Amino acid sequence: VQLQAYGGGLVQAGDSLRLSCAASERTFSSYTMGWFRQAPGKEREFVAAIWWGGGSTNYADSVKGRFTISRDNAKNTVYLQMNSLKPEDTAVYYCAAKQYSSSMRSGYSYWGQGTQVTVSS
Repeated sequence: VQLQAYGGGLVQAGDSLRLSCAASERTFSSYTMGWFRQAPGKEREFVAAIWWGGGSTNYADSVKGRFTISRDNAKNTVYLQMNSLKPEDTAVYYCAAKQYSSSMRSGYSYWGQGTQVTVSS
């Protein structure tokens, strides 16, 4: 599975961005999709995920209520709508995929190349 993440950029605190991740896999609907991020000098952390089986979602506490993950199986694409962005959201954001898994926070098999999100104060 090849994943292509895009949509990052430089925004101000309080602004919104929508990240997209396009997958090459025809059976995209069978993949649990996740977003992770890595800030400079920090380990990569879980952000959000959406289950393959029916749209159930899971969020890190730090983004709950501000970020929304969604998917369009017809377009083989997963989205991350990010609202009320904060400087601490600055990171490289990665999308990830794993097939037929109910576990959403770890164990991903495929990773995209990352897209930079920078939030200025």
